[in-house]
Amino acid sequence: MSVAATFQRAFRTNRIDPYPMEILKRVDRPTTAVKENKIPRLDERESGFNRALRGDWGASLSHERHRFVAKHPLSGALVQMQFTLSELVDGMAAARQAPGTQDPVRMARHIKETAYFLRADQVGICELPPYSVYSHSMATGEPVELGHKYAIAILIDQDFKTADASVGNDWISNSMSFLSYSTSGFIACILADYIRRLGYPARAHHARNYQVVVPPILLWAGLGEMCRIGDIVLNPFLGPRFKAAVVTTDLPLAIDKPIDFGLQDFCDRCRQCARYCPSGAIPFGDKQMINGYQKWPNDMEKCTRQRVGNKLGSGCGVCVCVCPWNKPYTPFHRFIQWTMRNFPVARNFAVWGDEIMGYVPPNQKNKWWLDLEEVDGELKVPARAGSRGNWRPSG
Repeated sequence: MSVAATFQRAFRTNRIDPYPMEILKRVDRPTTAVKENKIPRLDERESGFNRALRGDWGASLSHERHRFVAKHPLSGALVQMQFTLSELVDGMAAARQAPGTQDPVRMARHIKETAYFLRADQVGICELPPYSVYSHSMATGEPVELGHKYAIAILIDQDFKTADASVGNDWISNSMSFLSYSTSGFIACILADYIRRLGYPARAHHARNYQVVVPPILLWAGLGEMCRIGDIVLNPFLGPRFKAAVVTTDLPLAIDKPIDFGLQDFCDRCRQCARYCPSGAIPFGDKQMINGYQKWPNDMEKCTRQRVGNKLGSGCGVCVCVCPWNKPYTPFHRFIQWTMRNFPVARNFAVWGDEIMGYVPPNQKNKWWLDLEEVDGELKVPARAGSRGNWRPSG
């Protein structure tokens, strides 16, 4: 759990969530137009990373896909934990249901409290959208059959201090992602096992063993809105600075509603992620209707080439670092976020305010990691690191 969330949890014991989710506007449907009957089930083998591995974009990118996470020793250690967790996602439910587990409202609160006890940063619950289940598995190529009714989404902060010091596509980038992937996966595996011990089927889904597409679950579980970055759900308190795992189950659970904090209007005005994207994968233009979603069309190939083929770092998260919603949970920034949620005119000043407050250049006095690259089995100090799109150090 992040420092801010831990503080909130410790001193607001009357609240379920570490962050004030109760202040958000709840709506019946996501703010992104969704036509459920037009959304196809996706084949996991067709994701950007898997297409790179398959060689769709050349032998060089396929080679880099094999090593792009493990080429930094910390992200390599974190992804190794993911491989371990991939064996722990499912199991048999107990033969009898535990007493006192039939009330959906009570159990939803209990499951959230349990996830926060396990150090989740945010948790939301929704009915599992059928179109969020992959059609085929990446690992086996076999059809995916998942009939669970509910989905529990678990968010983990990637750490603001690191995001503030990183340029986004340097050597810590993949470690930030896999810190959240491995931690959320750890929580999801324990939570799913716990639910099975209560007598209900449950499966954990994390970065090395997903059977579900995460963004639609986050939308319906009230954990964010779709943003300009692409198929990314942006959270009102963490921005895009998180990764998620999911537990699907038949345990009776009350569901959350989607949220509206003005992000569609904000992203329409801002375009900061598009300006700083090193690959040009993020568009400046308007939304389009794509596979049942009205969203900004991210270029999968350009994004994957930058993340997998980055020669100046491990992965890429420039869009995360430069987003105006990527801020610490301080009283000042809570006030700014409140104005952006409630006053459309305030959204015009978000980018200007970021520049005035000095958030565009990385705060590298807080850099703590080692710049290292594994090359042919040997760790070396790389000659250069990445940069935030068109931002360059002075001098």
